[in-house]
Amino acid sequence: MGRTRKFTVASAQHGIGRPGSFEEYAQRIAEKAKQAAAGGASLLIFPEYGAMELASIFGEAVEADLQRQITALDELVPKIDALHLELAALHGLHILAASLPVRVPGRELPVNRARLFAPNGRHGHQDKIIMTRFEREEWAIGGGDGLSVFETDLGCIGVAICYDCEFPLLVRTMVESGAELILIPSCTDTLRGHGRVRVGAMARALENQCYAIVSPTVGKAPWSPSVDINRGTAGVYGPPDIGFPETGIVAEGRFDEDMLLFAEIDLDLVQQARRAGQVLNHQHWVEQPGADLWPIPPVRTVDLLSDPDASSH
Repeated sequence: MGRTRKFTVASAQHGIGRPGSFEEYAQRIAEKAKQAAAGGASLLIFPEYGAMELASIFGEAVEADLQRQITALDELVPKIDALHLELAALHGLHILAASLPVRVPGRELPVNRARLFAPNGRHGHQDKIIMTRFEREEWAIGGGDGLSVFETDLGCIGVAICYDCEFPLLVRTMVESGAELILIPSCTDTLRGHGRVRVGAMARALENQCYAIVSPTVGKAPWSPSVDINRGTAGVYGPPDIGFPETGIVAEGRFDEDMLLFAEIDLDLVQQARRAGQVLNHQHWVEQPGADLWPIPPVRTVDLLSDPDASSH
């Protein structure tokens, strides 16, 4: 089975709910997976910290306490992952599950982890690298220890969780390792925060001549100290170059609305822009003063391919 160069993506603007049980949460995620598949999507993206709504099933004492939320949700990770594995196989979808804090053996602080599931049952994860002030100063979430790229039937994918997309070298490291598509799950509580992620996504798409796709949490959850206010829109961005929209905006959602944003992805356009675009940002990156002094850090390659022989670019 060869790679698919053209496919549909569904990016969730996920309205934070207050499920009364895990089954209620699972039903809602399953419905969105069904909608994505019905819309022809091959890839479904959920946002940063979207799984924090599950804290509501443990009662008010837990849902109001940041640290007790982490402990309670950590126990649900196997069930959450099993749900997404099942949905990925059922609908033939690649699914980036909503991130959540995960405790890792040997590490003092939990990490903010997103997991990518393939229809063939394979999966991998990417941890957020750089923490925001809230994560550092109030929540005590720690940064991850490395970057991954995911070799999939849809191409080579990188994941830059929210704040990480605002740091060029993080995404460039993934691109140097083959990424043509960067997934950006986000959770922002102000228009400024949303604006920073949106600008970061567009900048990364410009300088790397690739796609960048944002999936945000939206809505209000006053019961939650972690995801109480959520502002934003889903967005699919590319370089403003030949084959792409002149603005670089492939698609954007309706602000603050719970919805799926569908868009067509054509990775051949990425290669066309990098090879023969009006500008060649991807090639000319190395001409920046100091670029030759930047040692590209090691990147884990996670094999999610159905056919290992399809791994060559």
